[in-house]
Amino acid sequence: MVRVEVSIPHWHLLRKPFANRRKASSDAYGSPSYPKLFAFFSALLYRPNYPFQSRGFFTLLLNQVPFLVSSVQTMSDTIDLTGDGGVIKTIVRKSKPDAVAPTDDFPLVDVHYEGTLADTGEVFDTTHEDNTIFSFEVGKGSVIKAWDIAVKTMKVGEIAKITCKPEYAYGSAGSPPDIPPDATLIFEVELVACKPRKGSSLVSVSEERARLDELKKQREMAAAAKEEEKKKREEAKAAAAARVQAKLEAKKGKGKGKGK
Repeated sequence: MVRVEVSIPHWHLLRKPFANRRKASSDAYGSPSYPKLFAFFSALLYRPNYPFQSRGFFTLLLNQVPFLVSSVQTMSDTIDLTGDGGVIKTIVRKSKPDAVAPTDDFPLVDVHYEGTLADTGEVFDTTHEDNTIFSFEVGKGSVIKAWDIAVKTMKVGEIAKITCKPEYAYGSAGSPPDIPPDATLIFEVELVACKPRKGSSLVSVSEERARLDELKKQREMAAAAKEEEKKKREEAKAAAAARVQAKLEAKKGKGKGKGK
């Protein structure tokens, strides 16, 4: 029998019964897709040599490739923001590299979101039905702890799934009638914009970016004009030198004629 050693993250969790894995790991790592992943790697670990030479084994392998790639990508984009599994962030759509994030200067954020109960999948709140924007100031405690923690790690244009345990959401009291006590919640949040506080002397992020772009453009134009002026001076200098050289050559030619 051939034993294939496979090393993957959180393998010790995969070897536990699925019900226990959900308790031992975060919601993101204890997802329903893990039994499928466990079954696949068990086939690799414990089957005798002949399946590796059979068509059935390679069919199994090929059928699982999209699932494995998806699982690895999901795990790589999943972050435990609190270190205790209380707030898990999974990036659904990444922002552009130059996108801005909430800061002390731009703490007001606009978001789209949809909230569901982890146990039932029931949607209890969403901005998508009427296409509204929800706005709040990060770090002021005006929203649940999970949002303050997670949204400040996002950038404009990013969409993230935020899984939050009760202690980072509505706790043992819940929020009747929609959210029961001790409920784990899942939010899909899109960060739409970051803005300064009302009355702040700071302009909006888009206006500040436009100002910086215009300043950069002006500097580039000034540098180009300076370079063009330098080029013209060099051309004028070269033309003057050519005229002097031509006069010298002409004088030499006249001198030769007199000598004859």
